[in-house]
Amino acid sequence: MTETLEKTSLDEFERLLEENFSKTYSVADIVEGTVTKKEQDGYLISIRGAKTEAFLPSKEIPSGEGAETLEIGDEKEFYVLKEENDEEGMLLSLKRIAFAQAWAQLNDAKIQGDTILAKVVSIVKGGVLVDVADLKGFIPSSQLRTGTPFDGLVDQKIEVKVLEADPKKNKLILSQRLAVAEQRDQVVDNILSTLEEGQIVKGEVVRIADFGAFVDINGIDGLLPISEISWSRIKHPSDVISLGETIEVKIIKIDSELKRISLSLKRMGEDPWQQIEGEFQEGQVITGTVNKVTGFGAFINIFPGVEALLPVSEMAEENVNPFNKFKVGDSVDVLIKKFTPQEHRIALSIKDINKDA
Repeated sequence: MTETLEKTSLDEFERLLEENFSKTYSVADIVEGTVTKKEQDGYLISIRGAKTEAFLPSKEIPSGEGAETLEIGDEKEFYVLKEENDEEGMLLSLKRIAFAQAWAQLNDAKIQGDTILAKVVSIVKGGVLVDVADLKGFIPSSQLRTGTPFDGLVDQKIEVKVLEADPKKNKLILSQRLAVAEQRDQVVDNILSTLEEGQIVKGEVVRIADFGAFVDINGIDGLLPISEISWSRIKHPSDVISLGETIEVKIIKIDSELKRISLSLKRMGEDPWQQIEGEFQEGQVITGTVNKVTGFGAFINIFPGVEALLPVSEMAEENVNPFNKFKVGDSVDVLIKKFTPQEHRIALSIKDINKDA
C-alpha cells in the first residue's frame, strides 16, 4: 500500500515537473524571460519551461527615442516570433511588445482626444508619413495645417490627433489640423488681446490657397488675401511667398467676435498710388505695359504697382476686339483721360491721342 502511494506521488511530481519545465509556446504568445547573455547579433533569453534558451535578434529590439537598453539579468515579457523545435530554440521579439503597447496607447489617445507628437519622415502622394513610437502613420494633405506638404516639414516634430488606429490593418491616420484648431481655441483670446490694428508682426506662412495665404501669428492663423500680397497683379500667392517662409506683415483688421485677423504684405511698403500723385496729369501721353486683356478692355501697368484701365471703347474710333489688338506684355502709348489716384482709378485712351492732331 505504501509503495503504491509513493509511486502515485512520484508520478504526480513528474507530471507537474513536465508541465512546468516542458511547456509548449506558440507564435504570438507572450512569455516571460530573463536576459542571460549578449551575442554579436542579439541576446540569449531564458524562458521557463523551454527546452533551450531562446534568441532575441538585435533587429527585434526597439531602437527609437526612449527605447530601453538590455542588461544581463533583466526580466521582461517577450513576443514569440517562432516556436521552439528539436533543432532550434524560440525566436523572440521585444518590438512586437512595444508595438502592441503603442497601438493600445494610440487607441486610448483617440478615445480621450489627446494630442500626441509625431515626427515627419517623408512626403508621399496625398500627404506625409510620420513616425510615432516606431509605428508608421499617415497624415493626409487635407489634415495638414498647411494643406499641402512641403520639404520643410521633413524631420519636424508636430502635434497631431489620432483619427484611426487599427493594428489589424496596420493603419494609423492622424490629423495636424485638429490639434492646431484645439490649440487655437485655447490661446486665441489671449493672443488677440496683445495685437492691434496697424501693428507689424512676424509670422510663418502655414497654408497657401488660390484666394490667399494663412500666416501663423503667435499661434493663431491670420488671413493674408491675395489682394493684400502685392500692389502688382499676381496670378497666385505662391508667385510671391512660399510655405514655411517667415514674413513681416501688417495687421489691417481684428475681428474679436469671430476671432479672426486680416493681414497685409503689400502695405509694408509705400503705397504706389500715393507715389504717383503729382507724377501724372490728365491729358498726358505715357508708355505702359499690358498686364491683362478682358472683353471690356485692357489693364495697363503705368507705374510699378499701378494699373490703369483702357476701355475697349477708347482703343480706336471703330469697334475692335481687344484680344486681337493686344496681348500681355505689349508696350503701348496711352493718354491719361481721367486721373483720380485717391480713388485708385486712372482711365486711359488711345483714340484721343491724335484727335487734335
